Amino acid sequence: MGRSFKPSAIASPTTQPAWWFACSAGRLLVDAAIQPPVLPDLSELGLTPVRSQPLGMLDEAPCYSAELPPDTEAPANMQWVKLRELYGRMADDLFAIAGRAMQIVEWDRTHQYCGCCATPTAHAPTERAKRCPNCGLVSYPRLSPAVIMLIAREDEILLARAPRFPAGMYSILAGFVEPGESLEETVVREVREEVGVEIDQIRYFGSQPWPYPNSLMIGFTARYAGGEIVVDQQEIVEARWFHKRDLPPIPPPLSIARKIIDWFVAQS
Repeated sequence: MGRSFKPSAIASPTTQPAWWFACSAGRLLVDAAIQPPVLPDLSELGLTPVRSQPLGMLDEAPCYSAELPPDTEAPANMQWVKLRELYGRMADDLFAIAGRAMQIVEWDRTHQYCGCCATPTAHAPTERAKRCPNCGLVSYPRLSPAVIMLIAREDEILLARAPRFPAGMYSILAGFVEPGESLEETVVREVREEVGVEIDQIRYFGSQPWPYPNSLMIGFTARYAGGEIVVDQQEIVEARWFHKRDLPPIPPPLSIARKIIDWFVAQS
């Protein structure tokens, strides 16, 4: 049976060894076994966090995030590794907690002051929140919801290239949700804006935390309903239909984009 993680914003009262998800400039500190250090306190490694946050319990062991200055050198026999590079190398449960830690560290770092009156904020005692002692504004960790959608036309899927993609790689379309939109409305708008086609039969596929730095990806499938491809030349520089048995380079298994594509290819 695998380990069980229970999230919590309340620190464990014990001084037992804990998992320390130490973050610095988008990197995680790991040992030679590609896992975070387990020890009562980071001071044992000669490290002093700028700030730290409780994450919860992994089985009986507490978990903490810790923000370290960007110029912090890794202790002996340890290294700094970018989160994306840890996928497939770190145990899945630890990788998921590491993503959570990265997002909480970034939220903690960017919410030291009230966004309304600029007063220094204080941690809420019983929830993951920052409270302004002056005006009472409460700030929770921010998530930026984004939709990602596979558009199918019989045995073909619509794949596109963004300017930032590696050479030759294509993926399915995606975009951020705007205020006042439902997720389905975002799917329709993003497809229309980026490639100029119409869709129907929108169906929910699944979701994935995406801590780069604070997104939640919500996946959908949809059917092509009409129109010719006209790329916007800003978000998308090229888009084409590909048969599911003849696909170009696509995103790695880490991403929900790949999971949706693999699901479609597996359909008879």
